[in-house]
Amino acid sequence: MREHLIKGLALALGGLILYTSATGPFDSLAQRSVFLALALLLGLVIYPLGAGTHWRPLGIAIDLALAASAVVACGYIAINQQRILVELPWATTWDMLMTAALVVTILELSRRAIGWIFPLLVVAGLGYAFLGAYIPGALGHRGFGPAFVTETLFLGDLGIWGMLVGVAATTIAAFVLFGGLLLHTGGGQTFMDLALRISGRAPGGAAKVATVASGLFGMVSGSAVANVATTGNFTIPMMKRLGYPRPFAAGVEAVASTGGQIAPPILGAAAFIMAEILGESYVRIALAALLPAVFFYLGVFLTIHMVARRRGLQVVPEEELPSWASVLRAERLVPILAALGGLFYGVLSGRSIQTAAFYGVLMTVLSYTGFALLARTPLRDIATRLLSGLIDAGKGMVIIGVLLAGAQILVGMIGMTGIGVTLASLIVEVGGQSLFLVALIVGGVCLVLGMGIPTTAAYVLVASVLAPALTEIGVEPLIAHLFVFYFATLSVITPPVCVAVFVASGIAQTGWLHAAGESVRLAAAIYVIPFLLLIYPALAGFGNWTDIVLAICQGLAFVTAFAALVSRVSVTGVRLLDMAGLALVIVLALTPGWLTTLSALLVLAGLYARHLTLTRRYAEARPLSAQTMTHSRGTRP
Repeated sequence: MREHLIKGLALALGGLILYTSATGPFDSLAQRSVFLALALLLGLVIYPLGAGTHWRPLGIAIDLALAASAVVACGYIAINQQRILVELPWATTWDMLMTAALVVTILELSRRAIGWIFPLLVVAGLGYAFLGAYIPGALGHRGFGPAFVTETLFLGDLGIWGMLVGVAATTIAAFVLFGGLLLHTGGGQTFMDLALRISGRAPGGAAKVATVASGLFGMVSGSAVANVATTGNFTIPMMKRLGYPRPFAAGVEAVASTGGQIAPPILGAAAFIMAEILGESYVRIALAALLPAVFFYLGVFLTIHMVARRRGLQVVPEEELPSWASVLRAERLVPILAALGGLFYGVLSGRSIQTAAFYGVLMTVLSYTGFALLARTPLRDIATRLLSGLIDAGKGMVIIGVLLAGAQILVGMIGMTGIGVTLASLIVEVGGQSLFLVALIVGGVCLVLGMGIPTTAAYVLVASVLAPALTEIGVEPLIAHLFVFYFATLSVITPPVCVAVFVASGIAQTGWLHAAGESVRLAAAIYVIPFLLLIYPALAGFGNWTDIVLAICQGLAFVTAFAALVSRVSVTGVRLLDMAGLALVIVLALTPGWLTTLSALLVLAGLYARHLTLTRRYAEARPLSAQTMTHSRGTRP
């Protein structure tokens, strides 16, 4: 019964998104309220209260009450949307009761899905709105009553029905649908096989496979934790089987999965929200995030490569690799290329992002169905595969919808109380006009606020509270939002609440603390990339082509030197000299100007030449050592 209910609700939610993506969304409040109602109902079925316990009957009663309150409250908004938007009605007792019930449902479902941290933050925001008059000093405010809070949260489009839920109910949901269908029609296995073929035979091949596969999955999955759970169940056992240390295997998977959240095209769904907040086009956001994402994966790849060479980590055996002929078969590649082609056609032709996602979905379905029919696959099997993708996408929308509804409550309270402006002013007051000091404070607070919260919700929180501190001292708004977004994203691998590491270490069956240490080391260069954006805005597309080339050269020098430093690779044969030379490259790379750029590249080239010389000498000496050992063993009495 429960499984049928899950499939039915997921199919209804997926069908709603598919229909509105093709024909255009309903009126704003109707679209958002119907979407949220379906997401909440589906979430209550997927995450039942008291499942497997003796008090499950009580849990059923509570779930039914929450479901009824969600349907009534969302239905009330859908029916009365015109009156709400035109008349801006005063809150009645009935309105306040519906608001309270809906907020409780959203927070309880958030607790079941991701734990206590996020709902407690929302509760703190609500408490701050009600009790601000009792808080002394700069953080206090006049306080707001239940009626005013209800009018803000429920009877308008600034609270629960605000921009975040609007984006979730349209653009993000359409991309979740696109990703679900793409992965279920063979794209997931193709991504994994491509990763195996591209990286499997390189030094540290299994770890590089995890990096490539997790990056490809992460670009469409929208969740670092879900990415770890999906690809990690394949890549982590493979690394363990080849003798990789368990903490290292867990760290690689956690970092690689996190990188998918900052990589175009969707940046873990944050690209669409960032575009809405800043009033920029989606294409501009995606292009601005491209080079930092490239440096992210370059840093991870180089670190893995150097650690693999130093530790002698094995490559993936040839017999475990799929053949290029099987990977490059038309029936495997064409549906992926057709899906991406439909998506990019929609974007480049000026259609809405939601419509572009529908084009991608349409091309996915048509190409998959066409090849399946050519292979004489039964129609029943084709329909089952497509429906499973639709249902899985519906399930994926639950967490996104619920979390963004909760985040929208918090954002509404931040805007109503003015705490965001207050905190930004306090940070600037502490940091003065020092860009580095303000950025350091903002980055540290982002890591703390993002802990235990999924990427998209974490970005919304830090963008509301902390991005203004950077823009107040002259940082471009897009750079400021990318800066806080990257640090909020990195919180999932930063101790002590590093949820991606928790999941990866569970799969690897190792202690999370050691895995977290490996994660931080693998991602060490990544913690500095947001600061590179502040130093070189050209990395995000600001400036002319010479500025961009300069920024790329500086970024390459920095990432390479930093990866070598944290990998403890032997460059000159003298550890202190290695550290001094690499540190010099890093300092030069962080100093703007063509002279410092050329100097950094020359020093790096000299260190690399010295490293090659040492490697060649070692390779020549090793056979001689082996012969000497054999001779000595042969003459031993």
